[in-house]
Order: sequence, then structure tokens, then C-alpha cells
Amino acid sequence: MENLKRTVTCGELKASDTGKIVILNGWVHRKRDHGGISFINMRDHSGITQVVVDETAEESFKAIAEGLKYEYCIAVQGTVRTRPPEMVNPDMPTGEIEVSASLIAVLSACDTLPFMIDQRSDARDDLRLQYRYLDLRSFSMQKNIRIRGEAMFRAREYLRQEGFCEIETPTLIRSTPEGARDFLVPSRIHAGKFYALPQSPQLYKQLLMVSGFDRYFQIARCYRDEDARGDRQLEFTQIDMEMSFVSKDDVFRVTEGMLVHMFRRTLGVELPAAFPRISWEEAMDSYGSDKPDLRFDLKLRDFAPYVEAGSFSVFKDVLAQGGAVKVLVAPGCAGYSRKQITGLEEVAKTYKAQGLAWAKVTAGGLEGGVAKFYEASAAQITRDLEAREGDLLLFVGAPKNIARLSLGAVRSRLGKDLGLAKQDEFKFAWIVDFPLFEWNEDEKKWDAAHHMFSMPQEKYLSTLEQNPGEVKGDMYDLVCNGCEMASGSIRIHDPEIQKRIFAIAGYSLQDAEQRFGFLLNAFRYGPPPHGGIAPGFDRLVMLMCGETTIRDVIAFPKNTVGVSPMDEAPSDVEQKQLDELRLKTVTEEGTQSRKCADGT
Repeated sequence: MENLKRTVTCGELKASDTGKIVILNGWVHRKRDHGGISFINMRDHSGITQVVVDETAEESFKAIAEGLKYEYCIAVQGTVRTRPPEMVNPDMPTGEIEVSASLIAVLSACDTLPFMIDQRSDARDDLRLQYRYLDLRSFSMQKNIRIRGEAMFRAREYLRQEGFCEIETPTLIRSTPEGARDFLVPSRIHAGKFYALPQSPQLYKQLLMVSGFDRYFQIARCYRDEDARGDRQLEFTQIDMEMSFVSKDDVFRVTEGMLVHMFRRTLGVELPAAFPRISWEEAMDSYGSDKPDLRFDLKLRDFAPYVEAGSFSVFKDVLAQGGAVKVLVAPGCAGYSRKQITGLEEVAKTYKAQGLAWAKVTAGGLEGGVAKFYEASAAQITRDLEAREGDLLLFVGAPKNIARLSLGAVRSRLGKDLGLAKQDEFKFAWIVDFPLFEWNEDEKKWDAAHHMFSMPQEKYLSTLEQNPGEVKGDMYDLVCNGCEMASGSIRIHDPEIQKRIFAIAGYSLQDAEQRFGFLLNAFRYGPPPHGGIAPGFDRLVMLMCGETTIRDVIAFPKNTVGVSPMDEAPSDVEQKQLDELRLKTVTEEGTQSRKCADGT
């Protein structure tokens, strides 16, 4: 192999290299034989070079070339030459040249492929994950993983320039409630006790602020035992940050600067220096979502002012019961069929709406659906809503949050169906003024909306306990193109305020000490005011790559049921391992399936 070690990569040869003798290493990407001439497209991580075995070559050499199959790993020695003008491929970086082979060596053979290696695999997801090492050879996956690596480097580069210290926090920690199920790790030494894998480094990064490190970051691996989906995995990565003596404006400035740097240096894309800020209430009212896609400007409007003048009793009843009636103007959709409208109604029903009312805007006013109930006020309605002929009005009357969420989901569907969002556009925004608490109807108690360490806004401190549902937290989310990209808050550093939050959320001091005692103890020793944020790195790279699932930007992800088809994780383990941990397994029905060696 030493004599066949590559001198250039397959993507770097140009016309200026004509006449050079080179050695290439890579894979047979495509191959075709024409009248005694073999053309081999040879691929490595950098691109493709066309290799030619001429008809004047010796028969034994031709036989080697003809015996090559897709994805054989080969070494080629040859001379660079320019292609004839009619053979130049302008779509290929190496399209002006080809390599006339003088030697070909097979470094390793390849079995029949389960799918073709191409720009992008069209194989089923389960097959792609089973043969992930082959899927990763595709140009799209090579591009995505390399963008991921570059973006990670640029994040580190910026944060180090800003004075952040990169610190690793433990992977084996104490189990603490953070909103999702923990992955538990049994201890062999301490029988019957468990470590947990971190859902986030939240408590540790706050302890680092108590420790005086001032600015911390970590490209942190996090683990949550929850259902997987397109933008969620059991294990994921976040850019974890925490800062002392800051307000949310300071956190925003650092995060915006980091993203501007990442996008500029990784993609050559310029983001605005500062992102707009939208209150949670405004986001829900205008977009029906706390992570709105701002690439298109469809907004939900309040239809309540027009309900009383109409004769549609359903909407009147909704308002009488304290609900809301929201309307959305769907541009140019008056031609939608009843089937298409029903499809949008099913979207609304997913979010518990009872139905989706509609009316079409015509030259003569409103027609169809609920139009007959608003004939007298049709002109005012269309004027106030700035609706034009050919538009479709869509209505939801329901309890306030259901009305907003369900019509917001319809808005998102229309954005996709009508092609309103540009794929190469990135619209970031801060969502602020979140409720600190949310009502848990099942348990009849208040829960922390994010986590129990977020600081209430100062104006609510004197009245926290009087009406928890009205309290706004010093919390913030960063959203982009309909995805939540980051979440953070200014933290509670005053132990007395922390005790009040625990009490409202139903935690006794004893419970709090048991679950968070090490943090509360640390807060007795002069903790600084501090705050932070944790951008989801996988989702961020997903957007940068123009993908729709984070599986396509993670080298070895799990599927939608948390399984790795490639190495069949999770798997059974040997009884000896269970015995060492003093564990036994049971079936789903609850009966014992395996016993420890001692019979327990």
C-alpha cells in the first residue's frame, strides 16, 4: 500500500495539473465500458475524478478494470490529461480533466449493495440506518456531517474569543426531575442504587457560576428517555452556556454573535446582528405558536368583534363561555375544494378544535360555509381583515389556547402547501415573557413551565403566591423557521425565592433538599446572579443543512422507536452482567423472566 498511497484527492485535480502523474485512492462510484474503453468515476470525501482505461491498454489491465464493481475500494496511478472539448463536464469540479490509468489495484472488494451510493440515498429510513456506514458515504450525508463539524468548531472559536471557559460536567449524575424520564445506570459497587445520565448540565453549570468561573460553555451530550421524532433523539447535543452578573440582554448579545459567526464562517450566510423579540402572548395570538415560522406573514386575527352582529350561534356560545374566535386569511385559496378544506380541518382537530369554519371572498362579498351568517357585515369584515377576492377565511371558535394552537397549526400547513417559506432563508426571533407556571389539570397543581430554577420577573416578586398563572418568568426561547432552537433563563440565586418557587410547585423543603440539596447548599455561599441558554446543536445544524429531521445530521442516530438497526441497540446482556448488578428482568406482563445466580 505504501507505493500506492494517494498523492492527491479525487476532488482537487484541475486543467493546470495536466501531465502530472498522480495516485488516487477511493471507491468505484460509477463505471461504464464503451468499445474497449473503461470509464471509472472514482470517489473519495472530496469529490469525483474520471479515470479512463484506454483501448490500447494491455488485455490483462483491461480485465482488471472490467472486473471492478460499485464501491470496490481501489488505488489508481495514472497521468492527468484534459478531456476533449465535447467531453468536458461543467457541472463537475474536475470536469475538465481525466486520469489515464497505468495501474489499478483493488484494496478491498464490496458485496452487492443494499442500495446505491449517490448524491442522496432514496432507500427506506430503516435500511439507511441498518447500513449507516454506507449511507454516510453519500454526498449529502458527507456534506451534512462536515457542516456539523465546522459549525461546532466555529461555536467554540467564538465563545473562546468571548472569554468562555470550556468545562466538562459529569455524565453519571444523581437523578433529578427535569421534565423527562431519566436514563438510569445501575451501580455495581453500590447495590440497588443508580446513576442517571444528564438530561442537561443545568445544575452543574449553575454550580460552576457559584465556583466563580464567570463564563462557562460545553458542547454537551444530553439524554432523555422520551419518544423520538423528527427533531428529537434519545441522545442529543446542545451548546450549553452560563454567565455570571448578566441580564437577558447580555445572553442575547452573546448568542446572536455566536450564531452570526457560525453562519458566516460555515455557510457564508449573513444573519442580522440582532434578532427581533416577540412576547409569548403576542406569538400565540398572532401565530398560534410559541415557535412561529416568520418566513411568511400570515397572522391570526381576533374575530370576536364581529360575532355579535352575526347570527352564528356556535361562535356566540364560545364567547359566552370565555373562549375565543380566531380567523386566518388564506391568500388565493378560495378555489380550495371541500376535500382540501376538510384536510385543513383535520389539522385543526389534531389540536382539539371541534371544527374549522370557512367562507370564500368573492367579488360580491362572502360565499359558502358560514358566510350566510355574516351577510350584513361582510364588507366590513373583508375590509378590516384586508382580505381580497380569491382569499379563503378560516375560523376556529374554542377555548382560547385551543383556538390559537389549532389555527396556528393550520397556518403552518398552509405555509408548506402554498410554498410561502423560502428554504434558504433563516428567520430567528426571541420569544420572551413566558408564563413561569402552567396548570397541571391531571394533578391539580402548578408546575414550572420550564424548570424550577428560572427567575420570576422582578415586578411579580411581591405577589408570587397570589396568582401563579399571571407570573411571567425571566425566560426566553430562540426560534427559527418554526423550530425551537434554544431555551434559557436568568436563574434564581436567592435561596428564599427558590423556596417560594418550590412551594408553589408543590415541593416541600424536605422534598427539595432530597432532590436538589447539593445545589441549595451551594447557594448558601454567595452565589452570583447568573443566567444562560442552551441552543440545540442538532436542530441548528438541521436548519443549516436544509434537512427536516435531525437524523440526517447525526452520524449514528436511533430510529423513531429508539433503536439502532445497525448494531441492534438496545440489546440483551449476559446473565453474568445482571448478576453483578444484582438485577433481574421482567416481561411486559410483569412476570420474572430471568433470575440472578443466587435465585433472587
